[in-house]
Amino acid sequence: MTTPNMLNDAPPLLAADLEGVFLPEIWIAVADASGIPELRLTTRDVADYDELMQMRLGILRKHGLRLQDIQSVIAGLDLLPGASDFLDEVRRIVPLIIITDSFYEFVNPVLPKLGLATVFAHALEVDAAGMVTGYRLRVPHAKRRSLAAFHDLGFRTLAVGDSYNDIAMLMQATQRVLYRPPANVCADFPDIPAVRAYDELLRHVHAFVRANHSA
Repeated sequence: MTTPNMLNDAPPLLAADLEGVFLPEIWIAVADASGIPELRLTTRDVADYDELMQMRLGILRKHGLRLQDIQSVIAGLDLLPGASDFLDEVRRIVPLIIITDSFYEFVNPVLPKLGLATVFAHALEVDAAGMVTGYRLRVPHAKRRSLAAFHDLGFRTLAVGDSYNDIAMLMQATQRVLYRPPANVCADFPDIPAVRAYDELLRHVHAFVRANHSA
């Protein structure tokens, strides 16, 4: 079985989170558009994903927010400044897969802005009235398991994330970088390199790819 310590001649693969790395936090955007501040909490604030999602679902029910309302907000989001140029450059040098704990129903409105990138996400449960009633994980621990599967397929990986729910993915990767993480994540994981700008992140990507040719 292949491990994260595989030989440098294995083909490289970049695995990255979506929100906070390429796209503004969706729930924060919904909070601002709806005037519901409780929706501003993200995985940067609450480490337990199910606890966070159950809280969000309760807020949506309380305020009558439908999936269509959320998708309208998402459709108006632009990528983070510099993200489009970064993605264009990355695609020239290494395959990219975006692995998010968001949902296909949320990601689909912004896929064209992402250049129709390959995205691994989860799914929402929606009733006939368009209310979000629940969610279904594609698989449990999807981020970590995706990286493990890439290694089993013979890839070496660079993982990029920004929050607590990315840590298992980052630790599974051959190399790892935090992109603009909050101070609490940096303090809890000081051994993971952290960068604040896309040019810094791109240097990590180039170094990772070059290592493939320097073994």
